[in-house]
Amino acid sequence: MRLSTRRLPAILGLGLLRLDAETTNGSTSLSLRSNTALILLALGVVFVLGAGTGTVLALLFVAQTTSSDSTDTGLEMPGNDSAEAGFARDMMVHHAQAVEMAEIVRNRTESTSIRNLAIAIARSQQLEIGQMRGWLQAWGLSTTGTDPAMAWMGHPTEGRMPGMASPEEIDRLRYAPPEEMDILFLQLMIPHHQAALPMSRAVLERTDRPEVEQVAMGVLSSQQDEISRMEILLQVRGSSVESPLIPDEAPPDQKTPHHKSHS
Repeated sequence: MRLSTRRLPAILGLGLLRLDAETTNGSTSLSLRSNTALILLALGVVFVLGAGTGTVLALLFVAQTTSSDSTDTGLEMPGNDSAEAGFARDMMVHHAQAVEMAEIVRNRTESTSIRNLAIAIARSQQLEIGQMRGWLQAWGLSTTGTDPAMAWMGHPTEGRMPGMASPEEIDRLRYAPPEEMDILFLQLMIPHHQAALPMSRAVLERTDRPEVEQVAMGVLSSQQDEISRMEILLQVRGSSVESPLIPDEAPPDQKTPHHKSHS
């Protein structure tokens, strides 16, 4: 479905975003006017609509910021090697796995609390993926870079980023019995969330872009809250965040094929 920017306020409702066409020297630009409360309400609507709409809003937000870069704020467009681009690319990959795990569990769990948690994680991180993809598009940058992951924050990483599950762990999550799956999901998602926190803090130390600051602070807030929630869910199941991971350093024929079952 094509989304017209002039129809966006009606789609989001309540006049959340007001777009004015301004003509200067024969060219038309979009002015995005919103206050903080309305932005948050708009994001709540997009939270339900998914990553595609998140990309649209990100493009609009960045367009407004960019239009004033050279006049009001002195901000420069992030470059290919910038912290902003590195953060967006790495966090999109990190978030994508969280969404994958959440979708697996949402469809198989027998627990209402686990299902609600999985839905919340999938929706919020899909939205943030859309926003970060929108930044890169607006900045004229590719969604993939040539540097190792996390190089932008001084910690170049080959292979999986910290907190990410291995393919074997994803398979185990996919096929474990529901009760075991719930515990494994929490054990995998807590370190996954924890690993996103230093990435968010690192970009906040390096950026002056308001759109990046907004998402990074949102990641810190939401994921710290979800970590606390998941720790409680583990406790009531008589378990803890003990590592269920298959050691990366072990040769394929030495990796343990069976793990202790949790009940």
